[in-house]
Amino acid sequence: MSAGRREIRIVAEQSAHAPATMAYQVATDLRALRAFVCTGALARGLPPHRVELLTLAVSELATNTLQHTTGGGRVRLWAEADQLFCDVIDQGPPARAFGRNMPPADAVRGRGLAIVEQVCDEVAVLTEPEGTVVRLRLGL
Repeated sequence: MSAGRREIRIVAEQSAHAPATMAYQVATDLRALRAFVCTGALARGLPPHRVELLTLAVSELATNTLQHTTGGGRVRLWAEADQLFCDVIDQGPPARAFGRNMPPADAVRGRGLAIVEQVCDEVAVLTEPEGTVVRLRLGL
């Protein structure tokens, strides 16, 4: 790899339903991350209009990771039965303020997590040895 270029790691998929992961470290990784989520969700059977919503949710969470933590994060995507799961993993504190209303129109910040909750069927925060995990679930 030449100087000044970074490697974006994507773990190859075993099958359309096997877990796939991608690491991201800087804002310029977000385009590739959105493409990874889009391609992976479509391959696992998520309808195109829901793929757009999942991609928005992951982009919001990844942007928060880059703004509020160090070391970047990872996204893991897989399907089980009739559900698609997507984990956004970082080293930030587990306390995420979910369950709030959408902030007022003149608020400068605070819409990202509210949007994530509105576009996904379920959002959960887990503390695991690998870090803080925000798990998104969408029905296929």
